[in-house]
Amino acid sequence: MTQPLITFPPGAKKALFIQRKQRFLVEVETEEGPVWIHTNNSGSMLGLLQPGAEVWMSPATTPGRRLPYTLELIKIQGFWVGVNTMTPNRLLYRAWESGRLPETEGYDVFRKEAKIENSRLDGFLSGPNGAIWVEAKNVTMVEDEIAAFPDAVTQRGQKHLSLLMSLRSPKARVANFYLIQRPDGKCFGPADYIDPEYARLFWRSREAGVEIWPYRAVVSPAGIDLGPRLPLAPQRMTTQE
Repeated sequence: MTQPLITFPPGAKKALFIQRKQRFLVEVETEEGPVWIHTNNSGSMLGLLQPGAEVWMSPATTPGRRLPYTLELIKIQGFWVGVNTMTPNRLLYRAWESGRLPETEGYDVFRKEAKIENSRLDGFLSGPNGAIWVEAKNVTMVEDEIAAFPDAVTQRGQKHLSLLMSLRSPKARVANFYLIQRPDGKCFGPADYIDPEYARLFWRSREAGVEIWPYRAVVSPAGIDLGPRLPLAPQRMTTQE
């Protein structure tokens, strides 16, 4: 068995979910008692935050950080779901680095957190084949077997779609990399029932040449790996202009 592209540091361990407070605080039950830990997921994590659910958390690596752990995974319906929103851009880079992402073949330079127009995108790739701007998104919601993004209204996500459309040119490809961190979605689409404006921009951007790369992640406490690419769900009439 090959090692996953992303592994968790020593000291990562299980706990039980108790509650979420505000956006970035989660309380969990450990063998030593209740502990407050950090979550970087600003979305709703709809359907995941069930009291008593198993979670997987990694130890803080920043010296002196107040919260000792970061929430990585939540277990629901017998499977693990990855909720760390840093995972998609980390996996994007490592999939490119290991040659496992066909869409990036022929691009030999990867610049992370690339600045453009007073904003940042998760990756800028360049090489003999030209250039690609890529934004990475974390997908943790599935409805009717469709993996869907976002799970809360995202003005930042809307801005990224508009930015990608503006960057598309004969010399530059643009793409959204959606990492679906659960196994039960059979296809991918925008969550128009959560954020209709994002869904409208999603389909408009696709028509304008923004590439959509929806990939399933293979998620477990052993680490996170890149799984198969998923097809797009059909466009719903409600999202058409």
